[in-house]
Amino acid sequence: MDKVNFTRQKLDKLPTPPKGQRYSYADKKINGLIIRVTHNGHKSFQIYKKWQGRPVRVTLGKYPDLSVENARKEAYKAMGQFTVGKNPNAEKQKIRQDLTLKQAFEEYLDKHAKKHKKTWDYDEKQFDRYLTSLQNKRLSTITRQDVERLHKKVGEENGIYSANRLLSLLKTMFNKAIQWGWEGSNPAQGVKKYKEKSRDRFLQPAELPKFFKALNQETSTTIKDYIFVLLLTGARRGNVLSMRWDEIDFKRAVWRVPETKNGEALDIPLVDDAISILKRRKRDANSEWIFPSVTSQSGHLEESKRVWQRVLENSGIKNLRIHDIRRTLGSYQAITGASLAIIGKSLGHKSQQATQVYSRLNDNPVRLSMNKAVKAIFTRNKKGMVDE
Repeated sequence: MDKVNFTRQKLDKLPTPPKGQRYSYADKKINGLIIRVTHNGHKSFQIYKKWQGRPVRVTLGKYPDLSVENARKEAYKAMGQFTVGKNPNAEKQKIRQDLTLKQAFEEYLDKHAKKHKKTWDYDEKQFDRYLTSLQNKRLSTITRQDVERLHKKVGEENGIYSANRLLSLLKTMFNKAIQWGWEGSNPAQGVKKYKEKSRDRFLQPAELPKFFKALNQETSTTIKDYIFVLLLTGARRGNVLSMRWDEIDFKRAVWRVPETKNGEALDIPLVDDAISILKRRKRDANSEWIFPSVTSQSGHLEESKRVWQRVLENSGIKNLRIHDIRRTLGSYQAITGASLAIIGKSLGHKSQQATQVYSRLNDNPVRLSMNKAVKAIFTRNKKGMVDE
C-alpha cells in the first residue's frame, strides 16, 4: 500500500482504478488511516488495523465531505477506542440500534445541546412538557402523522410559538440521530410550521398606572426591583436575574453584561432610576447577586410566574408577557423620537446592516434616550417608583 501525505491537492489527483478494483493509500502522518478509491471515483477514509488477531476496517466518512483534517481527528478517536479495548464498529452498531425517543434525546443533550447551546435546559423543559407520551416509542415507530398530530395539539393548547419550537427540537433530534448512525428517516421533515407574526406587544400608556399599582402591592422587594430593572434597562430577563455587583460601575453608570444571547459582552447605560434602585439594594447587600435567593440552586432569583400572573390579574392587563417589558423601553424610545440605531444599541441588538453604526455610538446619547423614555413611562404613574 503506497504511503502519501494526505492533502486536498494530493487526494484530488489520485488515479481511478479499473472497473471492479480498488486502490488504497496510507497516510504518512496517522498510522492506520487510509483512503480507498473505487472505479467510479468514490473516495472514503478508513482505519485499517489488526485487532485481536483479525483485520478490522472502520469507515470514517467519504471524501471530500469529510476533510483531511477531520478524518485525522476521527482516526485519533477510533485509535483511542482500540487502545481501551473497544471495537469502533461495535460502538457504531450500538448507536444504530433503534433507540427510544427518550434515549435519543439524552444522546442529543450530551453530544450536542449541552456543548453548543446556552438554552439546552429549555430543550429539557420542552421534552418533559410535550414529549413524555412518546418517550418510550422506538424512533422507527414514530411517524410523520404522530409529529403532525402533536404539533397541532400543542399549537391549539399552548400556542403556535411553542408548537414551532417543539417541531424544531424534534427535527434536530432526528437529524442528529441519523448523523450518529441511526438508519431511519426524519418524521419531522416536511411538517409545516405555523406562520408566526412578530410580536409587538408592550405596556400601553393607559396600562402603566394600573401596572405600577399592582406591582407596588407585591410584598417582595426583590421581585419588584427585578421587574423595575427589567423595565429600566430593556435587558433580557436571564441577564437581569443573574446580575452581579461586580458588573456594576456606579461611577460611569454602566452595567457590563459579560455575555449576552449573542455571545458577546454588552455595556448597558443605567438611567437615574435604575441607579437609585441599585444603590438602595447595595446598602443591604450580603451576596454577590443583586437579586439573591436562598431557595434557588443558582443562588439568585429565578423567575416567578405566579407573581407575574398575580400582577397581571390585579392590574387587569391581558396578553402581556414578561419579555414584553424589554420591548416596552424600546417602544417608548421610539415614541420619544430615538433613532433605530440608538434603540438597537440600547437593547443589544445585532444586525449585519446596523452593527457598524452601533459601534460608533457612545453611551451618552443612548442614556439620554433611555432617560427620556423612562420619564415618559413614569409620567403616566403618579406614584412612580417604589420608595427608597
